Amino acid sequence: MRTMNKIGCVAMLLLFVTSSVSPAADAGGSEVRTAPARREGTGIWKAAVPPAHMKAEFDGHDPLGLAAGTKIKADCSLNWIDPDTQKLYCFSSATSQSIFQDWPKANIERARRFWAASGSSGS
Repeated sequence: MRTMNKIGCVAMLLLFVTSSVSPAADAGGSEVRTAPARREGTGIWKAAVPPAHMKAEFDGHDPLGLAAGTKIKADCSLNWIDPDTQKLYCFSSATSQSIFQDWPKANIERARRFWAASGSSGS
């Protein structure tokens, strides 16, 4: 029973303290503070997108998608460079990149076979 009373007192104290503090009072005015305006095309994810076209294998298509038999265009914000051939591969998602890297050589070969069968140019 005493524990409940202590918890109740702490809750009441927190309620009193938080209700008596006003963000508008801290700002020195009575207006409501708002978040700063956002500029279009900025932010953490837009900063990660390469500003110029990168020469990637499969014309910038996700190699895991190609290995699965479908063309998924990627913007190269997620990429991997093969340490053996120094070729760049672009991915449409982090999941795709992660799964691809479990078996990169096998996935590249499967992607190459689909790419050739689909009549696409470039490697």
